[in-house]
Amino acid sequence: AGSPFISQTGVRSFASGMFGTFAEDGKISPHGGKLVNTMVTDEKEKAALISSCKSTMELSDRNACDVELVCVGGFSPIDGFMSEGDYTSVVDNMRLENGLLFGIPVVLDTDDEAVAPGDKVLLTYKGQNLAVLTVDSKYSPNKPKEALGSYGTSSIEHPGVAMISMERGKYYLSGKVQGLEIPTRPFPCKTPEEVRAGLPSNTDVVAFQCRNPVHRAHYELFTRALFADNVGKGAVCLVHPTCGPTQDDDISGEVRYLTYVVLKEETNNPSIQWEYLPYSMHMAGPREAIQHMIIRKNYGCTHFIIGRDMAGSKSSVTSEDFYGAYDAQDLAKANAEELGMCTVPSLNVVFTQEEGYVTADYAKEKGFDVLKLSGTKFRKMLRGGDDIPEWFAFKSVVKVLRDAQK
Repeated sequence: AGSPFISQTGVRSFASGMFGTFAEDGKISPHGGKLVNTMVTDEKEKAALISSCKSTMELSDRNACDVELVCVGGFSPIDGFMSEGDYTSVVDNMRLENGLLFGIPVVLDTDDEAVAPGDKVLLTYKGQNLAVLTVDSKYSPNKPKEALGSYGTSSIEHPGVAMISMERGKYYLSGKVQGLEIPTRPFPCKTPEEVRAGLPSNTDVVAFQCRNPVHRAHYELFTRALFADNVGKGAVCLVHPTCGPTQDDDISGEVRYLTYVVLKEETNNPSIQWEYLPYSMHMAGPREAIQHMIIRKNYGCTHFIIGRDMAGSKSSVTSEDFYGAYDAQDLAKANAEELGMCTVPSLNVVFTQEEGYVTADYAKEKGFDVLKLSGTKFRKMLRGGDDIPEWFAFKSVVKVLRDAQK
């Protein structure tokens, strides 16, 4: 792979020919050019904000993730919940009203008839005062249109559609959010500013998004991505799993976090950095790929690994896929240059008796014997206490998963 460089204009040229704007510290500029931070640090100011609130709203797990990411800049350039104009523009065009790309609307729902524009609302979560929302507007969303635009379907069989139609309230509130506290979680979630501070300057940073424990094939995938043609020499990979709510049948965020901790210790790879994202998955396929790229750009990443059927979901009735295997890759590639990031398609790696992990094409060309283990079979073996082959899963990860079942 060719080495990237920093020009005097602050525009970095990648081996792939794409361009991204860089700040003086040698890190990629956040989406929109400025990293948002609405956290209030002065205790007197915090007290004054709390006392000015007219009402209190207890946040759901999902909304608490959104509040945190708004306040710390994960959703830069937005500094609050979207107005009806931005909401409609993102649903219709995948862009904010100012023209910037944005994958999925960031909204705060309520059924409260009393809350009104001009009010200050204290946002609480499990005994913590997380933030104060200054309400600019209150509007009734077009949920079927939102579902079709964001998820590509209005079928309630899609988990994201079910969420907005069955979990969210009848109104959305817009306005700036001022942070008071970061949610107390069993897993640490560094802010974009903190993650950026730990990344090397003038170096490609390849992001790997996941919502499940990392097994051998995943590890092969993101370590090999560092040697992709459009990744510069000396690059690092930021493994940045989402640890917020996902699908109902997914492993809990706390258990997933523990699997990452033991794997980090076991592999001890200096080219891999591990951080954790308080993001709630929508399973929105292509649109969510764009959302993840924007978030990871805000956290300092220059490249993003796009897997097959990324953030995909199946019908809760027929089990049919809502998205094509490469829909997310195609949309990401089409918008990568405008986002100032590079995409790295994930390799289809398989385990062979002859040479271990290789690409599927190479295995087919050589006529190798490919070993397979389905996720369903793996979970059955896990529950039954059967030996899990080490070519499939790391021993340390299997132990955490088994301990969590006790």
